[in-house]
Amino acid sequence: MAGPSTAERGERQQESSGPPPARGPRRPRLRTIVILAAVLVLLAAGSGWALYGSRWLRVTHVSVSGTRVLTPAEVRAAAAVPVGKPMISVDTEGIEARLRRKLPRIDTVDVVRSWPHGIGLKVIERTPVLLVRKGRNFVEVDDEGVRFATVSQAPTGVPMLELSVSRTGSGAASFRRFGRDRLVREAVRVAGDLPGAVSRATRTVRVRSYDAIALELGDGRTVAWGSGENGRAKARALTALMKAAPGARHFDVSVPTAPASSGS
Repeated sequence: MAGPSTAERGERQQESSGPPPARGPRRPRLRTIVILAAVLVLLAAGSGWALYGSRWLRVTHVSVSGTRVLTPAEVRAAAAVPVGKPMISVDTEGIEARLRRKLPRIDTVDVVRSWPHGIGLKVIERTPVLLVRKGRNFVEVDDEGVRFATVSQAPTGVPMLELSVSRTGSGAASFRRFGRDRLVREAVRVAGDLPGAVSRATRTVRVRSYDAIALELGDGRTVAWGSGENGRAKARALTALMKAAPGARHFDVSVPTAPASSGS
């Protein structure tokens, strides 16, 4: 029987000299998959145990910072941080809400985890800008008009708010229209716009109506401020007026474009 021809042998040599056929990607062996899965399970279980079951990451102390009037002990008591519980399980938002509810003097509070064992309570207290007399006590009012605390002794340097609204005439109409809370907020607005030197010297902010707010300074001088509108312009006008007439006893900046002074 005749062997393959020369042409056939050439074709076979060309086919055998070509690159080997590509192999598909090797699939991970089942044993490797099982080992990796077991390692992941063990890591997850270990992490869960470390966070929740072990004694390594539990709350052992609570630190307080930022207090001025409140004491750290008062803040800790109101916070009721669960000492001894796992750090990861502490409800920081719940603690913040509880502090603001129990201690209205607190304006903002930040509850932070200080790993591995501490909880930090960073407090910012409200600052009174006005006082309202309540019997023998004083109610502190902050720059947002919030009445946040009642104290038996008036803080130094905080003016007294007096609402002397008439029951007849424009004062009564103003009271019916705006209400007590709005008038208090207007007084707070005025107190916040006062020049520094005037603010420190102010002893009383008297409100007769929405547009009739006046100041009484510690040395007996008075300022007719008007409404709480245009506060910055009134502050500039008052500063200039007091420099121009240092001996005056009465100042009127209710119309800041036409300020006036009188008395000596």
